[in-house]
Amino acid sequence: MEFGFGVGDEEFRAEARAWLGGHVGGGLDRGSWERVLGKGGWIGLSWGESGYGNRSVRLTQQVVWAEEYVRSGAPARSGHIGENLLAPTLLAHGSEEQRARFLPPIAAGEELWCQGYSEPGAGSDLAGVSTRAERAADGSYRITGQKIWTSLAHEADWCFVLARTEPGSVRHRGLSFLLVPMDQPGRIEVRPIRQLTGTSEFNEVFFDGAHARADHLVGAEGGGWGVAMSLLGFERGVSTLAQQIGFAGELERVVRAAVDSGAVEDPVVRERLVRQWAELRVMRWNSLRTLGGSGDAGAPSVAKLLWGGWHQRLGELAMLVRGAEAAVGPVAWSQTAPYELDAAQHLFMFSRADTIYGGSDQIQRTIIAERVLGLPKEPRRSKGPEGVG
Repeated sequence: MEFGFGVGDEEFRAEARAWLGGHVGGGLDRGSWERVLGKGGWIGLSWGESGYGNRSVRLTQQVVWAEEYVRSGAPARSGHIGENLLAPTLLAHGSEEQRARFLPPIAAGEELWCQGYSEPGAGSDLAGVSTRAERAADGSYRITGQKIWTSLAHEADWCFVLARTEPGSVRHRGLSFLLVPMDQPGRIEVRPIRQLTGTSEFNEVFFDGAHARADHLVGAEGGGWGVAMSLLGFERGVSTLAQQIGFAGELERVVRAAVDSGAVEDPVVRERLVRQWAELRVMRWNSLRTLGGSGDAGAPSVAKLLWGGWHQRLGELAMLVRGAEAAVGPVAWSQTAPYELDAAQHLFMFSRADTIYGGSDQIQRTIIAERVLGLPKEPRRSKGPEGVG
């Protein structure tokens, strides 16, 4: 599609920049910041005229807001899972009662969500989930199982969970999409996972008879696979362009470090820096080309392959240009500060996961091979008499 910003978009940009300039830097925690965004009318811009408390703007203005948000240095969002994943899913598959109950608190920044998909035994194979949801006598569900790599579960009020509601079902059959409150002591336990960076954005979540109401089933019972796939289609889009603004800032800092250290005099380093810059421009053009499009089954997978590998290579380059200094932390070790990283070291450590989370590179290549190129499907493991490979 042809993509360009008009006069109205630039006026919107000025409004967004002014608002962010007046609100960023107040020292608010992430939950309080979400409520400030909600009060300002900046949540749910992509929902259209839903009537659930959001502000609707054009696609180009959604891009403007995302770009200005990153440029402003605003805090990382904790409400994006509810806003950008669950809300569009409820608009597409939820009941009117579900939309009326859940969308206004998301738009106000008052309820935070996490995503209960990945499991230890399934990896990137979403159809392999084994978490069970059994019907209770009153029609509600009791959920038992474990989810892993659950982003922001330690902050979330709710979790949308893909669980198996049909006993004995396999693969994508018999799965259901349930909305589950996280405040269930003794029934839900959240355990943070410490990462290479020393931080814990990801979590394990254990469900031990957790309760979900019957009217919090999205779509039909057993129809969760279609709902889950629809949600994944919302996972990448405008946010990818905003992500690239952040990448550009990181690349600029790596170039500056190369100049300061003298590494830029090395022709091999210069070539790698130029390649990173050129590949980032290509990613932007590809994102603009596919933005707002539909029916291209491979576009999200191509985008993930491009940025995951690019960001990982940037992290490696950030260490290379600093030489031996890259191995030294920013402060002396102590028992109170045993694991401190500077920005470049954090980039290197965190980016090791970029080719794994959100669907590994191998999974993305399989999607492209099967759904775009029409190659034969990857063979499944044979099952024994008890259904075990």
